[in-house]
Amino acid sequence: MTELFISAFITLFVVIDPPGCAPIYAGLTKGATSGQQRSMAIRACLIATIILVGFALFGEQLLSALHIELDSFRIAGGFMLFWIAFEMVFEKRTQRRTERADKVSANPEIEDVSVFPMAMPMLAGPGAIAAIMLLMNEAEGTDQTLVVLGALGSVLLLTMFALIAAGPLMRIFGDRVEAVVTRLLGVLLAALAAQYVIDGLKGSFQIGQVAT
Repeated sequence: MTELFISAFITLFVVIDPPGCAPIYAGLTKGATSGQQRSMAIRACLIATIILVGFALFGEQLLSALHIELDSFRIAGGFMLFWIAFEMVFEKRTQRRTERADKVSANPEIEDVSVFPMAMPMLAGPGAIAAIMLLMNEAEGTDQTLVVLGALGSVLLLTMFALIAAGPLMRIFGDRVEAVVTRLLGVLLAALAAQYVIDGLKGSFQIGQVAT
C-alpha cells in the first residue's frame, strides 16, 4: 500500500506540478488582496478535485462506452504524459502557461481565475485526467482505490497551500529554483510515461505472456 501511495503521489505531483503552478498563480492574482487570493486558490483546488475524482470514479465506464481498451488508453496516456515531460524539461510548458496567464491578465473583465485557467486546464488538465484514470485502473479492490484517491487529495492539498503561499515563495526562491525543480520533475515523469507505454504494448500484443 505504501509503494502504491508513493507511486501515485509522485505521478500526480509531477503532472499537476504545484511548483510550476504557484508562480503562474502569483502573477495572475498580483492585484488581488490576500483574502481574494486565498479564496480563489481554495476554489480552484476544489473544482479540480471534483473534476479529477469524477474521471477517477467514472473513467472506466467512459472508456467502455467508447469501446476503448485499457491498454490503448495506457499507450495514449503514456505518450501524452511523455509530451508534458518533454515540455517541462525544455521549459515549453512553463512558457505556454505564462502566455495563457498573460492573455487572462490582459482582459480586465476576467477577475476570478479559479475556474479558468487555474482549475482547468492547469490543475485538472488532460495529463492529470489521463494519469488518475491510469492509476485507478491499476488499483485492485477498494483499499487500493482509496489509496490512489488519498494520494490525489494529498497532492491537491499541497497544491492549494502552494497557491496560497505563491507570492512569498516566489520572493524567497525565485525563478531559478522553480526551473530546476520543474526540469527534475519532467525527467521523472518521462520515465513514468515510458513505463505506461511499455505496459500498454505488452498488454496489446500479449508480450511476455505464456500461451495456454
